[in-house]
Amino acid sequence: MSGISDLCPDTAGEGMKSSWPELVGKRGEEAKEIIERENTKVTANIIPENAIVLGVLRCDNVYVRVDDYGIVTETPSIG
Repeated sequence: MSGISDLCPDTAGEGMKSSWPELVGKRGEEAKEIIERENTKVTANIIPENAIVLGVLRCDNVYVRVDDYGIVTETPSIG
């Protein structure tokens, strides 16, 4: 099975960060800034933790799921 780096070599290839587990518990806006600084080829989008998103792989996108207080609730990652 292919990993995200195989599926998205331009944004998650060797030496590029593709997930941010350390951001769980941080403010969503802070997480967005960190993600876009650490991987300039992606756009981070803050969404509610219970939002439904299409199951379509987008190599240039990172969803930052936040609770009602704007706190990141799960690991943001490319896709």
